[in-house]
Amino acid sequence: MTAKTQSAISIINHILLCFNVITWVVAFIVIGLCLWLRFDPDVGEWVTILQIHSFYVGLYILIVSSVLICASGFLSCAATVAENQFLLTVNIAMQLLIFILGLAGAAVLMDNSTYKSSIHPVIKTVMLSLINQAPANDEATAALAIVQENMGCCGGSGVDDYINLRRAIPSQCRDTVTGNTFFYGCADEITWLLEQRSSWIMGLAVLLCAKKIVNAVLSGILIQLLQKEDRRQ
Repeated sequence: MTAKTQSAISIINHILLCFNVITWVVAFIVIGLCLWLRFDPDVGEWVTILQIHSFYVGLYILIVSSVLICASGFLSCAATVAENQFLLTVNIAMQLLIFILGLAGAAVLMDNSTYKSSIHPVIKTVMLSLINQAPANDEATAALAIVQENMGCCGGSGVDDYINLRRAIPSQCRDTVTGNTFFYGCADEITWLLEQRSSWIMGLAVLLCAKKIVNAVLSGILIQLLQKEDRRQ
């Protein structure tokens, strides 16, 4: 093996090993943030009341992809240290699979947590249903109080929901200091909150996806260098 090739292989090995360590750290952070958001009692209460369980789907996908990232890191390290072409090829396939899974998880989470996302009309519909049932239904009344008081919002789209349904505007719809009704509806407030809490997770997930592509490319280059040396020998 020539000194130039040996130097190139050594550099790529060190880069891959460093990338794997960084990837492990980021993957554990993503898992931690996903679990925190999944088991947050306030978020869980809103998800149950407003029937937006689809919000959790993206979290589940990202948890699975992050666990696979941690597991594939051992394969990547073993393939890199052993300079085994077969293991490096398997590693490339794993990186691409995890890239697709991670990107899908980030996309699903974005589609179920951001402003004007797919859960936005669901929240509006459920809020209108609860308003229509209250005050005759105690459970509906309590659910409205929990969401509106904690979020500082009124109705699904705003106070007009109560006016259009000819319902009395509850005290939870009013600012305790000024007495004015809250301007924004709960669909807006809740999606803004979920978007804020999910943004870091989505950002880190996309970063991990980018690192998977870099890992696959470097592994491919390493295979080419090893094959080149095999032909020389």
